[in-house]
Amino acid sequence: MFNAILTPLGGLLTALAAFTTFYIVMWWSAITKAKPKDSALELGTGFVTNFFDTLGIGSFAPTTAIFKFFKLVPDRLIPGTLNVGHTLPTIAQAFIFTVTIEVDPWTLIYMIAAAVAGAWLGAGIVAKWPKRKIQIGLGGALIVLAVLFAWRNISEMTHTASLVTGGTGQGTIDLQGVRLIIGLVGNFILGALMTLGIGMYAPCMVMVGLLGMNAKAAFPIMMGSCAFLMPVSSKQFVQKDAYSLRPAIALGLGGLPAVLLAALIVKEMDVVYVRWLVIVVVLIAATMLLRSAAKGE
Repeated sequence: MFNAILTPLGGLLTALAAFTTFYIVMWWSAITKAKPKDSALELGTGFVTNFFDTLGIGSFAPTTAIFKFFKLVPDRLIPGTLNVGHTLPTIAQAFIFTVTIEVDPWTLIYMIAAAVAGAWLGAGIVAKWPKRKIQIGLGGALIVLAVLFAWRNISEMTHTASLVTGGTGQGTIDLQGVRLIIGLVGNFILGALMTLGIGMYAPCMVMVGLLGMNAKAAFPIMMGSCAFLMPVSSKQFVQKDAYSLRPAIALGLGGLPAVLLAALIVKEMDVVYVRWLVIVVVLIAATMLLRSAAKGE
């Protein structure tokens, strides 16, 4: 048992357990003081978004759209609520996929460290931003994500997915040399952008695919990165009270069973058509955010 912990992968999982404990202790005092009651819509949002998140869709963009459509969270608090609320489901994903999918442990550790560093820098900045700046940032980010989703969908439908995602069964399980440096810089930037509410999954999968990695190897990287960086960024948002507590709790409570269902029972699903729906919804939400920013609402 002790020898297993001394391996790079064992050390990573032990560190993830420590980060999980840190997150729960850090957030518990805020939860016990407020004692909020979650609504069915908020719990359902956590379940649905994290179910498809586990299958590689991503949860931040659709959650942002739902928050905006139903006015569940003020625009200024959306980034913090996403980071705080989706943390526990993401940690569950990281444990599952790190154990079940093969990827070079040192590549995984380096990429996660880069993302955490980016998140620590980004959260301290975003938590202080005014509402209008967040509306513009979120709106622009959602448009970029919609483009990435569309690119990935078109590539799969035209059988050129290997150029974008590495293709199942193709590509490497590690990064070396210049490719590793590019990957680290890219993950640092994606970690910083996560704190603005820009989901990491779509851009991370595209990035590692373009660097020649296998599509499945992207799952431990993107989920592991998020699992480590989200407790770090959440601490900043909680300390600055830059999140909405009740929806954040609902995302976690609704998301955990969804992750287990998707990862352990469903496992795989053709999500191309779901992505097209997400693209439409995300573009509408982006338009609403940018329109609110322009009107000063």
